[in-house]
Amino acid sequence: MASRATIEDVAAAAGVSIKTVSRVLNREPNVRPETRDRVLKAAEGLRYTPHASARSLAGHRSFNIALVYNNPSDNYMMGVISGVLEACAAEQYHLILSPVALDEAGLLAEIDNLMAHSRPDGLLLTPPLTDSAALLARLAALDVPYASISPRRQDEGVAVAMDEPAAAERVVQHLVELGHRRIAHVLGHPAHGASQWRLDGYRRGLAKAGIPVDPTLEVAGEFSFESGVAAAQRLLDMAPMPTAIFAANDDMAAGVLHVAHHRGLRVPEDLSVVGFDDTPISRQLFPLLTTIHQPTRDMGRLATGALLAHIREPNPAHLQRVPHMLKVRESTGPAPRP
Repeated sequence: MASRATIEDVAAAAGVSIKTVSRVLNREPNVRPETRDRVLKAAEGLRYTPHASARSLAGHRSFNIALVYNNPSDNYMMGVISGVLEACAAEQYHLILSPVALDEAGLLAEIDNLMAHSRPDGLLLTPPLTDSAALLARLAALDVPYASISPRRQDEGVAVAMDEPAAAERVVQHLVELGHRRIAHVLGHPAHGASQWRLDGYRRGLAKAGIPVDPTLEVAGEFSFESGVAAAQRLLDMAPMPTAIFAANDDMAAGVLHVAHHRGLRVPEDLSVVGFDDTPISRQLFPLLTTIHQPTRDMGRLATGALLAHIREPNPAHLQRVPHMLKVRESTGPAPRP
């Protein structure tokens, strides 16, 4: 049986030092491109795979990153996680999933415990943790690299985000084009920057259509199915009730559809419903849900790539924008006649 190739074998085949091989395999900067290519070709030819513990010791890293989250939407998180795992596999990193408390004391205690015991090389933050001033201050004090998905402040740190106000405005435009004038909005959790962005876009869309804002048509939610049910009950008790409801995520839109069905309302003939995120649930509901496609998998993958690049070579704050798209399905239609 052939013996396993060693780092010494790769160095000899590439004509470089063992230290240079280590720097190339750990993706460290300041290696000449031709040297990097020679080492990688030698490693591939020898089918060399670095031992995880040796790789960690050589690079002074754990080769783990942690995804830190407290988000009520499992559908949203699954999209993000799948993208993070894809990027981790490409870079030979391992992922630690770290659900945490939202209250400040519990959150900081859990972060301190995570850093002390798991020692990840960096953290990925998801909303609403991206906007926690206490958390960001603690990471700065600990000098921990991190990247954020959809942070409220997009001029600081490494981040990936979508133009959510523009996406929400597009939803309202779609409903106005269908003849709707009495358009309600179910807001997301107040701790999420996304809640404010989607509300801003909703109001901007109304203003462009010449429709005055009616505060009674803006109902609080928490990004959960249950909060969508509660909001729908309140909105559909109104006289006249709205002809369209734009929920700030798909889980809440599912709650709206649930209430409409139990009240005998036809969607979209009596009521149009729109969600946000294009999570799998939007394609499992009846009728199929019109929604904004937020590329959560891509956002997870891009944020992970940006974090790993930042770990290898700290870089200035930068934001990557991802596109959005309105997915028109069966839950929206022409406004009912008075």
